[in-house]
Amino acid sequence: MEETISLKEIIQTLKKRISLIVGITAAAVLISALISYFYLTPTYQTSTQLLVNQSNEEGQQYTQGDLRTNLELINTYNVIIESPRIIEPVLTELNLERSVSSLRNQISVGSEGDSQVVSIRVEDESPAMAVQIANTLATTFQQEIVEIMSVDNVSILSAAELSENPSPVSPNPPLNMAIAFVVGAMGAVGLAFLLEFLDNTIKTEDDLEEALGVPVIGTIPTIDADKVQVKQANINSRAKKGRDSIGA
Repeated sequence: MEETISLKEIIQTLKKRISLIVGITAAAVLISALISYFYLTPTYQTSTQLLVNQSNEEGQQYTQGDLRTNLELINTYNVIIESPRIIEPVLTELNLERSVSSLRNQISVGSEGDSQVVSIRVEDESPAMAVQIANTLATTFQQEIVEIMSVDNVSILSAAELSENPSPVSPNPPLNMAIAFVVGAMGAVGLAFLLEFLDNTIKTEDDLEEALGVPVIGTIPTIDADKVQVKQANINSRAKKGRDSIGA
């Protein structure tokens, strides 16, 4: 026989395990806050922009084909910027004791839509170092591309600058805590229903009928031992008073 769970039973289960649900959810949020604020190292991001143009003589206007060629070159430039040919001189100039792959993981290069602008984004634990890396990458690429592709069509549109009060891009404690709250609550609710499903103890007449396969014809209410003792003491006291009155 297929069993169904009513909304009332779901609510009763949640009420029964409310302390467990609240405890696990609060613990998840607390752990997330501790990790975000005290364990994870803040990371800062900065960016610089390059403008890609065709090498034309002074006064010569750009054609539609020239612009299309520039856009196609941008994808090539994106790859070159992240290549060892550009990264190694940057490591040397800034005296960074990092590998090429390590610095490459800090760099993100992409074009701004369908424009001729290339953005170089750099993430680092130090906001000042992030600015230096971004600007050094831009100037190094601008110099090396002349030799690599025999073109001089890259100019720095905007250099990275260090703000007075830089804000880290990661971690994001409020977001992490919100995610921990949702995940913790879902896990706690799932655990509550799992515990309820695994609980085979008999609590009601229906549980007893289902376990034994026989109908329940009567029940014995729970007797409070303290109340029984108080009632027995009252009976003994009245009996004693009765004996005393008869003896008198």
